[in-house]
Amino acid sequence: MLLDYISAALVTLLVTLDPVALAPIFMSLTRGMTAEERRRVSTRASLIAFCILAFFGLGGEVLLRLLGVGIPAFRISGGLLLFWIAFEMVFERRNERKQHTADIAITEDHIRNIAAFPLAIPLMAGPGAITAVILLAGRADGNLVYLSSLILLIALGILSCLIVFSAAERVSRWLGVTGNVVLTRLLGVILAGLAVQFIIDGIVALLRPQTL
Repeated sequence: MLLDYISAALVTLLVTLDPVALAPIFMSLTRGMTAEERRRVSTRASLIAFCILAFFGLGGEVLLRLLGVGIPAFRISGGLLLFWIAFEMVFERRNERKQHTADIAITEDHIRNIAAFPLAIPLMAGPGAITAVILLAGRADGNLVYLSSLILLIALGILSCLIVFSAAERVSRWLGVTGNVVLTRLLGVILAGLAVQFIIDGIVALLRPQTL
């Protein structure tokens, strides 16, 4: 039934997107930005993530099959990229501009880059979310009503991330400079663990393809 499909899809998307867990990472990635710049980053990242997930929901399985690329490859590559970001967060080596945090100039390119990577990809539209969307689209079995519902649910999930990001700005102001620096280091360590888990999941999926 459609109601069962919608409820299952909504829960799956919220779990894989995990907006609450993304909030502190968003604060760390946008440290030093003004409220307006953070709003632009969150809006741009949300649009990019929605487009990616909608694309994979409508035709991702076909594309991956044509290219010969499996979901485990997304997990492993996403994990490697996330680990590099975590390393830079812990050791404050994000880029040369970040080495002088107090004097950093937030440019338009920097805002676009942060929104696209790593916020939209692979944190929001990551291997887990992409996999979930492809599987949910498969359950729709070509039914236009089900596929339309899936796209609307993706939009709802991304909107929840956007709302959480807006609240994260106020938390960042409350923490202050010192609190944000400490939080960045802590989250770098946590993000490294998440990255390693992504890699492990990809390897396990490769070793046991029948579970995909």
